[in-house]
Amino acid sequence: MTMGTDPAAIALTVVEMARQGRFAEIEELFAPRLRALVGAEALRAAWAAEESRSGPVSTVGEPVSEPAGEQPVRVSVPVTCERGGLTVVMSVDRDGMLNGLRLAADTAPWKPPPYADPESFDEHDVTIGDGPLAVSGTMSLPRGAGPRPGVVLLGGGGPFDRDATAGANKPLKDLAWGLATRGIAVSRFDKVTHTHGGQVADMPGFTMADEYVPHAVAAVRLLRRQPGVDPARVFVLGHSMGGRAAPRVAAAETSVAGLVIMAGDTQPMHRAAVRVIRYLASLDPGPAMEAAVETFTRQAAMVADPGLSPSTPAEALLFGRPAAYWLDLRDDDPVATAAALDRPMFVLQGGRDYQVTVADDLPGWRAGLAHRPDVTIRVYDADDHLFFPGSGPSTPAGYEPAQHVDPAVVADIAEWLTTDAVKIA
Repeated sequence: MTMGTDPAAIALTVVEMARQGRFAEIEELFAPRLRALVGAEALRAAWAAEESRSGPVSTVGEPVSEPAGEQPVRVSVPVTCERGGLTVVMSVDRDGMLNGLRLAADTAPWKPPPYADPESFDEHDVTIGDGPLAVSGTMSLPRGAGPRPGVVLLGGGGPFDRDATAGANKPLKDLAWGLATRGIAVSRFDKVTHTHGGQVADMPGFTMADEYVPHAVAAVRLLRRQPGVDPARVFVLGHSMGGRAAPRVAAAETSVAGLVIMAGDTQPMHRAAVRVIRYLASLDPGPAMEAAVETFTRQAAMVADPGLSPSTPAEALLFGRPAAYWLDLRDDDPVATAAALDRPMFVLQGGRDYQVTVADDLPGWRAGLAHRPDVTIRVYDADDHLFFPGSGPSTPAGYEPAQHVDPAVVADIAEWLTTDAVKIA
């Protein structure tokens, strides 16, 4: 079958291949970085899981491509099944290769959490940063006179939008609306890897610092200039990898008043990746997961190898990220960076989190910061990695139902930003 390099045509062909079980042929269309993450068998297992949930495919809808002019092009193909539907989301580069492929179950639209009052604040879009890597963001500004504290939100690892959208859920939007309702000005923005994924993928020297620091600093400076915002009380809140990066942001921008670190990882990331994939394999044992464990273990060993150099191919490393990214992360000590800051911090951890854990990551923050009176550390026993409350062992499926960030978490962060951090300062 001739596809050319038209992204929409390629996306439709991939869906048809999946319907026919031709997963090895789909794998041949994977760019090296995607092939380093997933193979034909893992894709077959994911497709089978969706069919078991929604039934066989009955119709395939028209593909939707976005954004125009950006590489790779994101294409979404809606698929109707006997008992529901899903959307096949692909990133197609200029050579017609797949840089990303995701099966997203159809979900209800996001609804505001009960603790948010949209009538209590105003929102407007902004541009964060300048030049070719500028991104779009949103300011949520409470109504009424200030001065009031402000906070910049940083999402986790991956090409997330400003809301950290995952299916029906938008945890950063939950936080933004919940905090704005409580009188705190909030800035959030699309990650550079979301808006300019093709450009940064072609930058071999791209690091975690490049992924977070420039835009976070720009967002802090812009938020400090907003009417009613107290420029001496603008904080940074980071979730997951954003929490790991937050101390770097504060080190780079001295005006940052303090940090909120939600599920910030301290364990070396290549080691954590192997731990997480082994946990997932224990939930869903089989050849595909065994292969994934073997691949992750091999790639993590490459990351840890003292011989790792900038010339090591990205496809040989975890998540297809370039060697420069991993060399930077190997030298990164978020706890030491945080400990060197003379600023208050609030560290939050979900007790049910299997990605960043009470056992593997929280001890780092406790050992490095617990002696400081300006640091508050709190565990929310019922919460998972996204701070969604629940019960029993956390699994990826637990993130799928429409839900919201724990109201206690939102209330505690608001209290800390408006009262506790001020007392400490």
